[in-house]
Amino acid sequence: MNDSGTSQAPGGSSAQPVSVSDVSNDLRAVRLLRLQELRTQGHDPFQANWTQSHTSAQAVAMYVEGQDPGPEVSVAGRLMVFRDMGKSCFIKLLDRDGLIQVYVKKDEVGDEAYAAFKKLDLGDILGAVGPIFKTKTGEITVRARQYGLVAKALRPLPEKWHGLTDSEQIYRQRYLDLIVNPESRERFLARSRIVRAVREYLWSREFVEVETPMLQTVAGGAAARPFITHFNALNCDFYLRIALELHLKRMLVGGFDRVFEVGRVFRNEGLSRRHNPEFTMLEVYQAYTDFRGMMALIHDMIQYICRTALGGRTSIPRPEGGEIELAGKWREAKYADLIIEATKDADWFSRSREEKLAACAKLGIEVNPGHPDFAITQDVFEKLIEPTLIQPTFVTHIPRELCPLAKITPGNTSTLDVFELCINGQEIAPAYSEQNDPLLQREQFEKQVGDDVQKLDEDFLTALEHGMPPAGGMGVGIDRLVILLTGAANIRDTILFPSLKPHEEIARLPKGKTTANP
Repeated sequence: MNDSGTSQAPGGSSAQPVSVSDVSNDLRAVRLLRLQELRTQGHDPFQANWTQSHTSAQAVAMYVEGQDPGPEVSVAGRLMVFRDMGKSCFIKLLDRDGLIQVYVKKDEVGDEAYAAFKKLDLGDILGAVGPIFKTKTGEITVRARQYGLVAKALRPLPEKWHGLTDSEQIYRQRYLDLIVNPESRERFLARSRIVRAVREYLWSREFVEVETPMLQTVAGGAAARPFITHFNALNCDFYLRIALELHLKRMLVGGFDRVFEVGRVFRNEGLSRRHNPEFTMLEVYQAYTDFRGMMALIHDMIQYICRTALGGRTSIPRPEGGEIELAGKWREAKYADLIIEATKDADWFSRSREEKLAACAKLGIEVNPGHPDFAITQDVFEKLIEPTLIQPTFVTHIPRELCPLAKITPGNTSTLDVFELCINGQEIAPAYSEQNDPLLQREQFEKQVGDDVQKLDEDFLTALEHGMPPAGGMGVGIDRLVILLTGAANIRDTILFPSLKPHEEIARLPKGKTTANP
């Protein structure tokens, strides 16, 4: 308070006198007032450090039954629970391992420190030092000899911290979701363990991890719409990559026989519960094997993930009910056989395009009438068959028109040596016997791009002409894998910061429309 009776507002500007009662309906203003009071008293509520000797789990593990007081620990975390008992308080601090209880008593910390302690807010970040003991209710607790406010929270936690349920707020303010929703916190910890297990497994199999460009002059390796940006220094447009494939195959040409990358991929396409324009992809390539070698690789890799990241659990509960069993041998089925079974038409592949369109109408499958023949069949697969493939299934020998980068099946020029691993009604991992004939590869590319020769990756084709060994290659959508292994209902629940329309764009939405994305 200065001599004129006015207080200094946050940031140093002059303001009218304020009191807690004046701003009782503005929780942020109350906290700003308390921050100001602390600074007036010479206390800095934003410390540079706090010596944390133990996490909550480590401190609890230190307790020895019957030893009271126990060893001294220094813990730190966010204030989540505050129970005032007059001359003492029980609080709970949240750190990376979870919650730990702290007992703060006036006689132990002193009158002045205790009075200041009573003015703390939920969400503040504290440190506490003292011995551990067990309460009468059996909870391992830190008996604070001293405490410190190390970071003041100027905004309250949502809904009295009991939960954050609004999906829009969850995705926009993920940090709050991680604080108040333990299941979300655990899902993202599980994601980290899953990605670590993927890397550990591949390194143990002598694969080398590399990094390839995100900005590329040609968007290749998949059929998808790219994001375009302008490279000022080179004065030309570049694309955010839509796949990792073509640069990793260059590594095969260069003699890296086993190579993989876990990286961000960008596709300027739709949003859905299974699609985000920015996502994480694993791509792996192994020389001197084929798509069947990739079958063994993905099967064994997922078993390894179950053992190391999921605690040995191989039965995964589905949100819709039932379980997915990842142990044991996985089913293998040919694409054509599944189509014939679903349409109940043994002659499906010899039918005319018009007959297939009529059959789709009877089956209730909506298709684009302008689609080519193979795309109509793919609509049948995606809309009628794929959603039913709940247990792990390798769908093999897909039509050659669906992928220009794979080997044609020996003895059947209409299909490719490819599998798509489908689990829980969605594709988890496609894999190929990779095309290494540069002339045939050029021919397939030219059919794919049509008249737009600008889309041909001539540098890749030149690399292929130097000789690429036979190889198996595979892509795994990490986000979809995490959905599967954690039981998440939506891809946004597995991506820390999913793609969202900015707030200012939401404000322009028609009245009554509350979400900017489907």
